[in-house]
Amino acid sequence: MKSIIQVWMSSVLVLVIGAHVATAQKIDDERMRRDISVAENVLGTLIKQQFSNQRTFFQLEIKGNYQQGYGVTFSLPADYTTPIAFTLGSGNGVVVYSDEFEEPATIDIRGSEDGSDDRAVVNGRNTYKLKEKTKGRTRGVDMDSIRDAYNLKVIEAAKEFILDYSDMISQLGPQERIVVTNQGNQPRAWVGQYFNAPNRTHLSIEALKSDIAQYKAGKLTRVQADAKIKVVNTESTNAVEPDLELLSSIFSRLYRVDLSKTYFTEENIYYERLKDYGVIYYMQVYSSSERDYKRFDMPTLNLQDVDQATRNKKVGELYPAFERELKENVLEYGKTVKSLKDDEVLIFQVRLTRCASCGIPSSLEISVKGSVLKDVNAGKLDKNAALAKLIVKKGENQ
Repeated sequence: MKSIIQVWMSSVLVLVIGAHVATAQKIDDERMRRDISVAENVLGTLIKQQFSNQRTFFQLEIKGNYQQGYGVTFSLPADYTTPIAFTLGSGNGVVVYSDEFEEPATIDIRGSEDGSDDRAVVNGRNTYKLKEKTKGRTRGVDMDSIRDAYNLKVIEAAKEFILDYSDMISQLGPQERIVVTNQGNQPRAWVGQYFNAPNRTHLSIEALKSDIAQYKAGKLTRVQADAKIKVVNTESTNAVEPDLELLSSIFSRLYRVDLSKTYFTEENIYYERLKDYGVIYYMQVYSSSERDYKRFDMPTLNLQDVDQATRNKKVGELYPAFERELKENVLEYGKTVKSLKDDEVLIFQVRLTRCASCGIPSSLEISVKGSVLKDVNAGKLDKNAALAKLIVKKGENQ
């Protein structure tokens, strides 16, 4: 039986730890937003400086987001923002940013089949003859080398940013991360439907705040600090793996209206296999359908013709259950995936139902190592232990 002193000391320790945690978790939101905004500008400038020999440069949109306990993620647009870059354009053209033209423009490539007389019709008006060195690049394999060179420049700029400037985000905890990624806000799998780009790349440059603090304090050399930065530079593959197809079909069925009790999906769930990294599944979920102006049906709750306020209240109430269930489903059904290596990851990226001022994030990402899924399948990890190994990232609140 514990003595009174032991009980008292334990209580004091709990109070001290609780006070410490509460203090550590207190974040000045306004200051964090300011720091991230400045950091976005710095990172964008460093990337642009990597291409200083170009006469023009695309408008680079970088979005930083802080998640307490995880860190700050700076998202760049996906592959179609490169020195010669694609975005959705008007008509049958694509938007090209290149030193071939004086400004970003929507173009069509026209000319002979062998490319001997290729011309670019810019904005449907002006016609330019493409230089010899760039003929065919917009539709040939040369785009791969351009993309790869671009990615290396982004990696160098991201490393410089992390080592020299990320400490301006002063409120990060020691185990929180600074991440630069090209995941952006556009679903990469859907972007691939518009462009013939089967080998899309996945970039992630990541460091712990504690490592940066040691470098700034002189406890690590620049070479040592650079070595602690985790860099992922890989690309998607076209290999068809039956277990990945199966998991896609399982989740596509689980989140249909008749089975889901929270949010639901109306489309198939697409996935992207990344070489030596893992697999990413893309989901878009909804909470309701609008039947009339600000009148909604919520099929998973069997509610019809509810007003905006009722709908928003229900959306907020459903989110915790949706997140909890998604985590459980990732573990329960993710263990059916046999093709992942131990150090590869299974990721679900979810774009959430739109609900302004509902207090729910704009996106949710759940990731788990292949080794964890194998341990769950073998009975080496129970549910609670496995759930603790999931990594959860959330977008900004809507």
